[in-house]
Amino acid sequence: MAMKIISMAALVVVVLASSVLQSTYAANYTVGDATGRTVPNPNNTEFYDDWTDNKNFVVGDVLEFSFTTGRHDVAEVTEAAYDNCNTTNPIVRYTTGPASITLNRTGEYHFICTFDGHCGLGQKLSIDVRTGPSTAPTPGSTPNPSSSASALVATISLVFMSIALALFC
Repeated sequence: MAMKIISMAALVVVVLASSVLQSTYAANYTVGDATGRTVPNPNNTEFYDDWTDNKNFVVGDVLEFSFTTGRHDVAEVTEAAYDNCNTTNPIVRYTTGPASITLNRTGEYHFICTFDGHCGLGQKLSIDVRTGPSTAPTPGSTPNPSSSASALVATISLVFMSIALALFC
């Protein structure tokens, strides 16, 4: 009887440890880093494209668009609207800065500023969001606790539980 109680207690500890291991991190990104959300230098209209280099965006990450209310905004638009800087009919528009946008799906996101001429001068951002938590924060990001779990952590959890069951039951 005492062995069964010890076995059950060990199993509970393993399950709890597995749950703790499943805690992973998303990342917070300040779009444009210290430059923030502004019209790029006319000699660098690719500023926001360059900013995305070496960044791995995943579901759960947060984009922080730091801008002055009344001088800029952020509009999520279709790819066609992004390519043509079409400011009519955005998917969603954020007019108060700073704006925090949680990336809650995989796929492409396209953001532009709808203020006259800003998009054409390069104030636009296109990113591709992938599945899974960030394995490590990328340059220009800060960790942000998230409740999603990676497949690796889930697999390790199952291995621990299997070992516990084999040893104690």
